[in-house]
Order: sequence, then C-alpha cells, then structure tokens
Amino acid sequence: MAIDKTKIEEESCVLRFYKIVLGWDYLRLVKESDKRNFDKNASEGRYSGLKEVKNTYKDVDDYLGTFEPLLFEEVKAQILQQKDEEEETEWQQAIVAECSEIDGFHLPMVICSDEDTISQNDLLLLSTKKFGEGKQLPSTYAFALIEHRQQDKIRLRLFLKGEVRNFNTDDVQTCPRLINMLPVVTEVQRCFYFMKICSLSTIVREYVAMRSIGSLPFKDLILKAAETDNSSSDREWKLSKTLSDFIESNLNKSQLEAIHAGLSRKSFVLIQGPPGTGKTQTILGILSAILHATPARVHTNKEKLAGINPRPELTKEEKLYHLKKSSPWLFGIPNPRDVIMPIDGDDGFFPMSGNEMKPEVINSNRKYRVRVLVCAPSNSALDEIVFRLLKTGVRDENGCAYNPKIVRIGLKAHHSVQSVSMDYLVEKKLAGVDSQVGDKQKQGNVAKDKDSIRASILNEAVIVFSTLSFSGSMLFSKLNHGFDVVVIDEAAQAIEPATLVPLANGCKQVFLVGDPVQLPATVISPIAEKFGYGMSLFKRFQMAGYPVQMLKTQYRMNPEIRSFPSKEFYDEALEDGPDIKEQTKRSWHQYRCFGPFCFFDIHEGVESQPSGSGSWINVNEVDFVLTLYGNLVSNHPELKTSDRLAIISPYRHQVKLFRETFRATFGVESDKIVDINTVDGFQGREKDVAIFSCVRASKDRGIGFVSDFRRMNVGITRARSSVLVVGSASSLKRDEHWKNLVESAEQRDVYFKVSKPYANFFSETSLKSMELRESMPENRPEDIDGNVAMDINAGGVIHTQLEENDWGDGGGDFGLDGGDD
Repeated sequence: MAIDKTKIEEESCVLRFYKIVLGWDYLRLVKESDKRNFDKNASEGRYSGLKEVKNTYKDVDDYLGTFEPLLFEEVKAQILQQKDEEEETEWQQAIVAECSEIDGFHLPMVICSDEDTISQNDLLLLSTKKFGEGKQLPSTYAFALIEHRQQDKIRLRLFLKGEVRNFNTDDVQTCPRLINMLPVVTEVQRCFYFMKICSLSTIVREYVAMRSIGSLPFKDLILKAAETDNSSSDREWKLSKTLSDFIESNLNKSQLEAIHAGLSRKSFVLIQGPPGTGKTQTILGILSAILHATPARVHTNKEKLAGINPRPELTKEEKLYHLKKSSPWLFGIPNPRDVIMPIDGDDGFFPMSGNEMKPEVINSNRKYRVRVLVCAPSNSALDEIVFRLLKTGVRDENGCAYNPKIVRIGLKAHHSVQSVSMDYLVEKKLAGVDSQVGDKQKQGNVAKDKDSIRASILNEAVIVFSTLSFSGSMLFSKLNHGFDVVVIDEAAQAIEPATLVPLANGCKQVFLVGDPVQLPATVISPIAEKFGYGMSLFKRFQMAGYPVQMLKTQYRMNPEIRSFPSKEFYDEALEDGPDIKEQTKRSWHQYRCFGPFCFFDIHEGVESQPSGSGSWINVNEVDFVLTLYGNLVSNHPELKTSDRLAIISPYRHQVKLFRETFRATFGVESDKIVDINTVDGFQGREKDVAIFSCVRASKDRGIGFVSDFRRMNVGITRARSSVLVVGSASSLKRDEHWKNLVESAEQRDVYFKVSKPYANFFSETSLKSMELRESMPENRPEDIDGNVAMDINAGGVIHTQLEENDWGDGGGDFGLDGGDD
C-alpha cells in the first residue's frame, strides 16, 4: 500500500513538472537568455523570486521554495544550450495518426521517419513551419515530450491549456500559440515539423527526488545538516578480529577513522578525499567492513554467553544414547529424507555457472545480509570503482578476498567491466534459457523475460552500481526490498537534487565521498549558478559544520607538487606516504625547468576567442608548450606515451588547438603519444608529467573560470613527478590563489620568464645553467641559493630579473568547458 502511495505521489510530481515546462514559450526563453539582457533583467527584478541556497532549512516548504525555482532555471538553460553552442538544428516532419486527452494533456500518436536521434523523455519543439523561414515569426508552436516510441510511431505529450504562473499549476494563463496548436495535434493526417531540443530524463528524476524530500530517509538531517540523535554504543557494528586486523594493517590512520565512522552507524558519513589519498581503496575498505560487520550487541551477547558456566559434561554412554535418538540412520536405520528422491532432475538442483547465476557463497555464522547501492555522477567515475572491485575483490570475516555478487546498471559501461553489466548478464541468461525452450516459446515473451531477468539480477546482487541519475529509473521500482547502505563517490561533483535520487530507494546509512575543493558539479544556467545551485550536498553539510573525515596521506605526488595545494586548499593537512619522494624522483629533475614543480611566465601570451565560441585560446602558449614537450621527450623518450604525459587546459578550444598544432608540428596524431584534454576530463586521473596551459592573458580583463580554485587544484595535482604550469603571471595574479601559486614558484626559485624564440630557452647553454649540481643534497630545487626569476631573452642570454606586474582590474566571464558526464 505504501509503495502504491509513493508511486502515485511520484506520478503527480512528474505531471506537475510537465505542466510547467511544456507550457513555456521557446522564443521568449531565447529572448530572455540573450546575454545583453542579463543585467537588464536583473535590474528589473526578473530574478527577485529566486533565493540563494542556504546551509540549513527550517522546513520542507523553505527547502522547496529555494530549490524548485533554481531547478527550473537549469531546465531553461538546458533547453537553450543547443542554441548557445550554435549547433545546426534539423527539422523533421511527422503526421498525426490519432490523439487522446487525459489529465489535461493531449497525447497524439504521430508517425515519422525512424530516426535514431530521438528517444523517450526527449523534449521536442513542434511547429507548423520551420523556424527561420520567412521574415515573420511563427505563431503556432509548442513543446512536446516523447512518452514512448516504437519504430516510426511516437506517442507525444503536450500541455496546451496555457502557461503555468508562479509554479502554481492551478493558475494557468491561456495563450494563442498553444490554442493554435490544438487542431494541429488532434486532426488525423495533419502534418507538422518538429526538432529535438534536449533530453529531460536526468533532470526529471532530480526534480522528483527534490519534491519527495518530505518522504525521504533522514529528511530532518538533510534539512538541518545536523545529526538529530547521537549514536549509542548499541547501534555500533563491529568486525571480526581477523577482518579488523587485516583492514588495520592495510589502511592508514585517516582511512581507518573513516571506516570506524561508518561502523558507528551514523546516518551520514562524509569522507573528503584529496588527490592521491586512496579514496577508492577506502571505499573498498568500507564495502568489506559494512558487508561483514555485525551489531555490537551480538558480540556482547557472545561475550556474556562465554562467561556462563556450561552444563555438566555427558558420559560416553549418554552421548551415544542421544546420538541414536537424534540420528538413527547412523546405526543402520534408513534416513526418511532418502526415501523420496528426485526423478530425472525433477525437483532437483541444476548446475549454475557465470557471475549472474553463481550463488554467493559466504562462510559465516552471521544472520545479516547487507545490500549496498554504490553511485557516482558519471559513468567513468562509477566504472573505476567497479573495475577495482573486480580486480581486488572485498574481504570476508576471515580476511580472505572474494568477489561478491554485483551488477553494474545503466548505459555506457566500460569494456573492462562488461562482465558485470546488466545488459551483458541479461543476454547471457537469455541465451541459457533459449537453449532449453522451443523456437515457438522463444519468439513469444522476450521482452517479458528480459524484465523478469533484470529484476531477478537486481534483487540477487549484494552490491548494485549505478550513476546517480539511473538510480531513479523504473528498474529500481522492481526491487523486492531497498538498500541498507548508499555510497556516493565524487559526491562533491553532484548538485544536491542529483544526490537525493538514490536515497529514494530507501536506506539506513549514507556515505558521501568526495572533495569540495576539486571539480564542482556541472551547472548550465549562470543564473542558477549565481544563486548557489551548483553547491553539492557534501559542501552544504560541511559548511553547516557537519563532521567530515578527511583522508590525509597522499601516495601520488612528489612532495614538491604536494606542497602548494596542501597549504592553499587543505590547511597543510596533507602528508606524504612512505618513500613517495624517492618513488617520484625522475632523471629529468636534474634541470630546474623540468623539476617537480615549475611556473613558466609567457610574457607575450595573448588570449583570443574563436568566432561564435564561448571558449578561449592562446597561440603563444601552444607554441611554447609544444616546444617544451618536444625537448622533454627527445631527451627522455620514455615519456613519449599518453600513459605518462599529459597536456591539460581549462578550455576545450585550446585543447582542440593543441591537437591540431601537434599534428601539424610532429606529423602524427597526438592521442597515441600524449594525452591532451580539458581539466574536467582529467578529474580522478593521473600522469607522470602534466603540462598545464592556463590560456588567459590580458591587460584589463579577468581570467574567467580559470579563477575557479577547484579547477586549479585538479589541474596542478594530476602529476606524479612533474607539473609544469604555463601562463601569464601578470594576468593570473589578479586572482588570490594564482597570485599565491606564482609567489610560491618565485620563493622556490622555479619561476621562469620566457620570451620568443622559445627554442632558445631549451638551448644547450640555457639548460646547462639550470642543471642542478650533484653535490647538492638530493637534487632539491629549493636547496639552490638565491631567489631570482630566470629571464631568457631572444638572444639566449640568461640574466636575473624581477618585474613589477600591472595587475589591473579583474573582470569576469562565464565559461563551461570540458566535463565528463
């Protein structure tokens, strides 16, 4: 009954969303989005109804009053994203076959060419004529949603009653363009045009989760960002001594503290994982712990029972008497269970094989079977955890590795985790079923079989892996029971409504694992971003004072790389793992300009914006970086692989220019020998050497979203042995964090001012002057006396020079480049 009620509430919520969005006027949205009107709209109070995201909320109405308007601003931005990117729009033609009406919506069935470009939950723009034809603006158009499709037949949903005002679905204002659409979609054989705008699948699920806040687990905790009841000792879970000893010997102190926080059964456990601190290993440790922990009271009862005096020991004759009574078949009398045997396998057991069929075998006395849902915002982040689990397994109560029954659901599974993807398991299971039934039966219920198999696999799995969005799909409604624990990786990279989606499946405990000072969530709307919609639930909890377990020992970076981010972003909390300095020492460190950390100030760097793009490029930085790259790999050919060396930039057009220039310069495609990508595309990844191109360089403008310290942190922490930062110091120093980075490079004598021709910087004479003397202890760059900046002029003459930089006034712009979603 409760499930039916929840389903009704969810359907009502979805219909509310459709009424609001489908009534919008596309051309008005285009006009309002014009950047030239942004300041005007703000001054006229157009955004006066929006509220900033707060750390805490007094009740559900306060929460919804903040998030709902911002979510709809994001919907508008997603609708207009195609126009902003100036992608060519393709109009298609459709014919109305029939039309019905229900709940105030019109549901026409239309016929169109079988295009693979549109699918369920896509938002379409319908019109009687193509936009742009003729001078007069169209007067008959409306949004429509694809309810479902089967080959060339598509069921659409339209709301033609009018536009909803102030999010009140009872207050609907009629408008001519929607009224004019009525005969178009209801008249059989009527022809019209449509164009795909975007998919609404993800944001609808986020909307449903947000509107369901009142019925979600831990509602009060989410609103107040504070634990309401203190964990008592009888709520705690404990590990067997063997498993506990194994975990303690394989994890460091801060990782253990995170696991113990989870075993205390706190409702929400926040774990911050700075770069290289073993976040994924900690998640695997958490899975081992929560899958094999038992309540503390069970341990207590065992201890009490152990202290009770046992009954008197039986004599040998008494034991034999009781054995005859309990097991007479041991003394020649037939076992009653052996009298009735299966005939030809009927009622017997069939052999099982493969991951999807093999029963989970756990040698355990415990009576608790915890089910876990593991989520991440992106497919790549999710597959990283799945791959690691398949590779290493989890540990049971005896500390032995085993692979629990798992399934990875959703789209775009990486080939390395294909063996546990839902689609693969379903096809494998179907193949086994088909071999046992006749052709006639095969043709009948394939779709039905697939649904039942999916539900069976999902219910049997101990750990289910899904993206945040897909955890809100209909597949999860088929669960016989929910999840005990939800683990969300990269939680700081997800907006709050997205984080709520998996909680709707029910759970008793939530782990949020991420790092608020690495990449933020992707938000398309600059308006929603301005009001804090991009803040993650992790960050909001942290700002409200909720306790965070921070992983502090890093195993990735040379200490010279770790030094700055630790001081700038982590309050000097990061520590180096054992021998990390020796492990990351490389032969090219003999030159200061190829040391663990360097900053190259490109004096003549000029930023520019390609026509029709919101992105930026810097040609001089491209020239210098490729000169640096060529010199480095020619002397150290082991770096000539994309596995070891990366070129990173915040802007996608700079990345594109790097790839094109690389091909023109070296005569080969870059992807095989160097990894060139955006900062967003490098989240969670690492290389031996990373060259970071900052791009922005102007006398009077700001530095755009390069000023986002989270992107800065990700960019400079991808390298194990050397991070080489290239940029315009005078422009970057207008930002406080970049100013600190440049000054850090100056203080450590690894700041280099470079002028054209760049090849002179890497001349034999220049490199000789920057070579570290062998007598210096451990070849550490900061052990060199002096604190000067190297300036290499066009003639290749080296001299010391300290320059005053004209910082100018910082402007600002909005950019959204890269990403991995």
